[in-house]
Amino acid sequence: MTGAQEIIFAPLLDWALIWAVTGIAALMVGIALWRGLRGWWLRGLAALALIAALTNPSLQTEDRDTLDDIALIVVDDTASNRLGSRAEQTEAALDHLEGAIEGLGGIETRVVRLPDGPRNQGTEINTALAEALSDLPRDRLAGVFAISDGQTHDEAPGLTLPAPFHLLKTGKASDWDRRLILRNAPAFAILGEPITLGLRIEDQGAVPRGESSYAALNYAINGGEMQRAMVPVGEDMEITVTLERGGMNVLQFELDEAPGELTTRNNAAVVQINGVRDRLSVLLVSGEPNAGQRTWRNLLKSDPAVDLVHFTILRPPDRHDGVPVNELSLIAFPTRELFVEKIDEFDLIIFDRYRRRGILPNSYYANIARYVEEGGALLVVGGPELASADSIWRSPLGEVFPARPTARVIEEGFTPRVTELGQRHPVTAGLEALAPAAEDGPGWGRWFRQIEMVPERGQTVMSGVGDRPLLMLDRVGAGRMALLASDQTWLWDRGFEGGGPQLELLRRLAHWMMGEPELEEETLSATAEGNRVTILRRSLRDEVGEVTVTGPDGTETLLDLTEDSPGSFRAEFDAPETGLYRLTEGDLKAVIALGPQAPREFEETIATAEKLGPLVNATRGGSVRLEEGLPELRLVREGRAAAGRGWLGLTPREAYLTRDLRTSALLPGWAWLLLAAGLALGAWLREGR
Repeated sequence: MTGAQEIIFAPLLDWALIWAVTGIAALMVGIALWRGLRGWWLRGLAALALIAALTNPSLQTEDRDTLDDIALIVVDDTASNRLGSRAEQTEAALDHLEGAIEGLGGIETRVVRLPDGPRNQGTEINTALAEALSDLPRDRLAGVFAISDGQTHDEAPGLTLPAPFHLLKTGKASDWDRRLILRNAPAFAILGEPITLGLRIEDQGAVPRGESSYAALNYAINGGEMQRAMVPVGEDMEITVTLERGGMNVLQFELDEAPGELTTRNNAAVVQINGVRDRLSVLLVSGEPNAGQRTWRNLLKSDPAVDLVHFTILRPPDRHDGVPVNELSLIAFPTRELFVEKIDEFDLIIFDRYRRRGILPNSYYANIARYVEEGGALLVVGGPELASADSIWRSPLGEVFPARPTARVIEEGFTPRVTELGQRHPVTAGLEALAPAAEDGPGWGRWFRQIEMVPERGQTVMSGVGDRPLLMLDRVGAGRMALLASDQTWLWDRGFEGGGPQLELLRRLAHWMMGEPELEEETLSATAEGNRVTILRRSLRDEVGEVTVTGPDGTETLLDLTEDSPGSFRAEFDAPETGLYRLTEGDLKAVIALGPQAPREFEETIATAEKLGPLVNATRGGSVRLEEGLPELRLVREGRAAAGRGWLGLTPREAYLTRDLRTSALLPGWAWLLLAAGLALGAWLREGR
């Protein structure tokens, strides 16, 4: 504890009046001096005593506890400051500062560590500094030290410091790095159409002499085989890719590691592009007018992404009714144009209750079968004609059918059911949950006609009378085939006996046939919410294997999948870091980009003093490179330069805490009056001799 004394004033009059009295007294003393009065100086002392009495001077005694000054050390623990030997430099500098500050005495050390943030916001030294200062008494702050690579990604224009700020810069002068920059990429792309991505490769820091001006760029789509190209460094470039898969596509770009570069974390870029179809072209051919064709037409016309071409055979060639041709309002059926010249332009062909009537020759049916095998999609909706001698199954098209008709048409009421396999298939999975349950199955309306079929291949996902196949799906070569052995889906559309999920069923069926990824039978995919990754595996099998997760750093983790619904297996894990994760299960592969492949921490990796320079200059602090040695610490007075060659300064603040405060008058009032009267009497006696 220390003591301090000072004189304070508690004037009895307003200061303006006291100054007025002082002026009058000075004038009177001046007149006395001018007139040659020998007691003028005694008159002045008497006036001064009276004025002092009016100011009421007191002696204030203060008992104080001296407080230690505070030195704040901000330690950058973010990813960029752990590159190379920076982590070791940081810890060595921290130990040195703590020891040196302790050696100065009377200074308390506060350490604030700045870790990686939960989001990709980068290093925020200014924010961390402002938060730390909010908890510190500013009148005790003697200095601030930041041990960092100097890369900060926030700004604090209103931040002021009452003490010098010093930067202890990590890293080496020989550091250099190469990074890949993805300049632009669309969020959506039309399938089958080329898209252009903008890329740039930049070198930073002390690039070694002789380093090539070209770099090897590897890129892949959806985890596929890497393609390789040599690209220039330091130039904007464009790369053209074409997406063939609908849904989310992950494009990955990687650079080969260059010798001696600081890190490879910014050698890669990942972009996710949603692949969408421009327009789906569907050909619907109705063999004759029927109640079901309106259901199909309404479904397809309601989708704005579908271009529908619909033909109905109103007057077959074998019909002889004597109506003159020039009185018919029908157009000719452009069979050659549709089934030969432009057949490959259709994404889906639907035969709705169509029979062979001599309109299409066998070569056309063979061309349709070829279309399916080479990647097309065919849906056959069967009525009684499918079981007749005119059935299209009896044409070359029958080679792609998953089942053969027995020529029997079952005319009785039945409720369509989803088979055990259908419970797992994405086309029919969960359909029964869309209607109230009944005692003997789903509460759907009945159908009253079914064509008996004998399955030969493919998958039966719905059954009808006596568990006979009702809806069969099959993959034929590169294409898809679906066979619906009834033409009575329209009963559900009309709400007969409560109806059924015909809209959802037909929508899923059409989208499965056109290859929409969310309706694939065997899929492996992943979604992320924050750092939580959910893996979804769809399969028609009862069991699936473990999923191998390969992280951005190459580490592999095996995850068991749990079946949460028929055909749907899930697993979840918390990703330890951002980047690209590769998933593998058997022959299936998937990728998911969690955050940016190169986080903000790795956009700029070369140590610098420029970003924190304004704060250093504003406080007359200093910046030192730790590679050149650890600085000495000195005490400097406030307002003077706080840095020099090989040393950094701290400003003593001399803060204290008042424990007791006492005030006593210098003289009582009567003493001041007695002193003034004595001086006035002395002046009178001296002048009266």
